[in-house]
Amino acid sequence: MTGSAVKILVVDDEPPIRKLLRVGLTAQGYEVHEAPNGAAALQQAQDEPPDLIVLDLGLPDKSGHELLREWRDAGLTLPIVILSSRTDETGIVNALEAGADDYLTKPFGLNELGARLRVALRHRLQQQGERAIFQAGGLSIDLVKRIVKIDGREIKLSPKEYDILRVLAHHAGKVLTHQFLLKQIWGPAADVQYLRVYVRQLRQKIELSPDQPQYITTETGVGYRLKEADPPPV
Repeated sequence: MTGSAVKILVVDDEPPIRKLLRVGLTAQGYEVHEAPNGAAALQQAQDEPPDLIVLDLGLPDKSGHELLREWRDAGLTLPIVILSSRTDETGIVNALEAGADDYLTKPFGLNELGARLRVALRHRLQQQGERAIFQAGGLSIDLVKRIVKIDGREIKLSPKEYDILRVLAHHAGKVLTHQFLLKQIWGPAADVQYLRVYVRQLRQKIELSPDQPQYITTETGVGYRLKEADPPPV
């Protein structure tokens, strides 16, 4: 990413949503461009390549899923954050599996959107170099020595529990779908119930209150998200 401001392309057919995002994201220091449909979005992304795309799934001329697949098939690697209706869990999962970086359901808050955009941008920048130590609040994961600590106290995990936590740490702050995690840990034919059992066990070991987790949160109908890593010390 170059330039003084991160360039965001907002693709949404609803003028009030585009205005909300234009005003809100501009106030956060972003340079905002808009497209009301898929054709305009493809042209804009080609003529003025953005640093990040905010993409509505429901467009008048082609679906957001089609656009996402076209961009990813063409090798476009920039972050894409999906906007969707709250009830479209299947659409959200399909978009994440197709290469979206994150999602927000309408209605949404601008502070939450800004946080998701920062995570997506930071994750893309960090993909080339993985930190050896993951730290988020009291949770510490040594990804080289495979040591997990809570508030300085070492926690013993089974191999599968550690593998799940490791994958979540590699994508901290991002939602990972059930299918993505299953493929990474067990293979494509695994049952999602295995994942639920191990996540429940993980929470029993690392969460102060497993029923109200602060580290591994559930994205209902979609998957799980690990708390974003603490910023590195200045």
